[in-house]
Amino acid sequence: MSNTLLQVEGLSKSFMIPAGVFGKKKLLKAVHNVSFMVEEGKTFSLVGESGCGKSTTGRLISRLIEPNEGEIWLDGEEISSRKEAQLKSMRKKVQMIFQDPYASLNPRMKVRDIIAEPLAIHTNLSKAERYKQVSEILDVVGLSEYHANRYAHEFSGGQRQRIGIARALIMKPKLIIADEPVSALDVSIQAQILNLLKDLQEQFKLTYLFISHDLSVVEHISDYIGVMYLGTIVESGPKEEIFSNPKHPYTKALLSSIPIPDPRLRRERIILHGDLPSPVNPPSGCRFHTRCPVAMDICKVTEPAVYHDETTGQLAACHLLES
Repeated sequence: MSNTLLQVEGLSKSFMIPAGVFGKKKLLKAVHNVSFMVEEGKTFSLVGESGCGKSTTGRLISRLIEPNEGEIWLDGEEISSRKEAQLKSMRKKVQMIFQDPYASLNPRMKVRDIIAEPLAIHTNLSKAERYKQVSEILDVVGLSEYHANRYAHEFSGGQRQRIGIARALIMKPKLIIADEPVSALDVSIQAQILNLLKDLQEQFKLTYLFISHDLSVVEHISDYIGVMYLGTIVESGPKEEIFSNPKHPYTKALLSSIPIPDPRLRRERIILHGDLPSPVNPPSGCRFHTRCPVAMDICKVTEPAVYHDETTGQLAACHLLES
């Protein structure tokens, strides 16, 4: 697609982890064969349980960690094989907003210097010019000039996240990877930050890769959704189709867990039995078959192909869809 900003093909990442004091190290398969596209100016959200590989995928795309396999294309350029010395130009285009707004801010630096630091690294602007841009971006995210001379510990959680957003915006990036950006905030503050992100997207024509486990948050901000389970994307498609007509049993189970804010209404819950398998030793065949309420014999031995519903634009990997 001509308006595709980010394209990920077959992305995989494994880590070697210790297995006890005297045991040999084991291979943890965090991300396996992940593929998706993000259109320019749109929001693509990755959702799933904790440990499914959402955050690892975001860090792979930002090249904070190295992929083992796969390709990452950003704005028409392949960036997955670039060495660290070749990534500086890419860093301007991709910025991150982290989950914990306090841990991601240097406690020894004033807010003005935290936000100006990317400008010091990537531009030749004078200190006065950098600070002028900081003042402008603080106003954009709902903070004031007098906040610039304070330290991170002097702010509330919502204000700290605004600082993190300002730092991400200062380089005028094309893609922002938002990793659980509101999960550490109170519900009322979550709404403010989400509305701010949507306003900024419209104002600056931003593209978001939004990572969250909260489906109500995802429904509010997304254009497209990818549902992850144990390191793989089991279903993806337009937000409206995912919420109204899910194809994969795991997606259906996730959606059935969303609370309805009306005590007179009830939703039939799909309860998943058993524990989430370990990514050190994932199940054969379909990775979801150990918890799937409609699993068949073929699910235990054969990995399902990806089914494409051309009418709705949904992609889902499930043997039930093969016919």
